[in-house]
Amino acid sequence: MSVFRIGDKKIGRDYPPFIIAEMSGNHNQSLERALEIVEAAAKSGAHALKLQTYTADTMTLDIDEGDFFIQDPESLWEGNSLYKLYQEAHTPWEWHEPIFKRCKELGIIAFSTPFDETAVDFLESLDVPCYKVASFENTDLPLIRKIASTGKPIIISTGMATVAELDETVRAAREAGCEHICLLKCTSTYPATPDNTNLLTIPHLRELFNCEVGLSDHTMGVGVSVASVALGASVIEKHFTLARADGGVDSAFSMEPEEMRSLVLESERAWQALGTVSYGATEKEKASLKFRRSLYITEDIQAGSVFTARNVRAIRPGFGLPPKHMENVIGRKAKCDVTKGTPVSWDILN
Repeated sequence: MSVFRIGDKKIGRDYPPFIIAEMSGNHNQSLERALEIVEAAAKSGAHALKLQTYTADTMTLDIDEGDFFIQDPESLWEGNSLYKLYQEAHTPWEWHEPIFKRCKELGIIAFSTPFDETAVDFLESLDVPCYKVASFENTDLPLIRKIASTGKPIIISTGMATVAELDETVRAAREAGCEHICLLKCTSTYPATPDNTNLLTIPHLRELFNCEVGLSDHTMGVGVSVASVALGASVIEKHFTLARADGGVDSAFSMEPEEMRSLVLESERAWQALGTVSYGATEKEKASLKFRRSLYITEDIQAGSVFTARNVRAIRPGFGLPPKHMENVIGRKAKCDVTKGTPVSWDILN
C-alpha cells in the first residue's frame, strides 16, 4: 500500500487530504511576520507549513545579465537578476529553528524544500519528518538521491517533467532508500490557470508510479484544489500569506487565511463525499422512501366497482403499490368497500 505517515497524519485516499501552507518568501524578510504566518496557517486548519531552504549562493551565480537576468514581461519577477530574487525570497537558515518550534507549539507539521545537499544536511539536524522537491529540481537526480538516503517520505512536484523524467526521478528515489513518495501534479506558471492545470493527470500518475498523488496548486481560489480530491489527490499544497496586498515575491498567487480555512473545509467535504459506488437507498435515505409516489384510492368506492384512472392515482406518500402496477390495477374490481385515501394493495383487488 502507498499509505504513509507524516508526523501524526496518515497520507492516503482513506484519509482527509493533507493540506500544506507554503510560506516561501512571503515573510518579506521579517521573522516576526514569518511567525505570524505560522500562527495564521495553524488557525486556518492547515496541517503543515513548508519552508524553502537555500541561499542565493546555493541557487545561482551573482551575475546581473544574460542567462541570469529575468527578461520576461509575463513574469512576476521581470527585471530582477536570479541572485537578487533569491536574496529577497530566501528564508534565513537561523530562522528555521524558531519557525519549526512555533509550528510544534501550535500542533502544525513543519518541513521544507532543500535545494542542495547542504540544505538536506541542515534540515536533518532539525529532524524534519519529510522533504519536498520543487518542480525545478525534480530532474536533479543527485539531490533526489541525497534526500532519499534519509529514508524519509518525499513529496515531489512534477511541473514540466515528462513521464520519462519522472520515471528516472522515482527510480532514483526508491533505489536510494525512499519507500514513500507522493507526486504532486503541478503547473509551473505563477499564477497558473485552471485550463492549464490538467487534473486528469492525477489518477494517471497514481497508476503509473503506484504511489500517493496530490496537487501543488498555483491557481487562484479553492475550486481547482477541491476538484483534485475527486480525482484522488491526497495532498494539496498552496502558497500562503497573511494578505496579498502586503506584497512579497509570491504574494500575487498566494492564499489568504480565510481562503485557506475554506480549502481545508471544502477539500475534506469533497473527500467525505467520495464514499463508495452505491445504488439504492442508503441507511439515511430509508426514512425518505415513504415520500415516493404510490397508488392511492382517490374517492370512495363500493365492493364490485371497477378501478379507473379517475379513482386511482399515483400520488405521494409511498405506502401503496408502486406506480408501475397501475396497468394491473385499472379495470379490476374492488373486493370490498374502499374509502378515499386508502393505499392500493393486492388485498383489495378482485
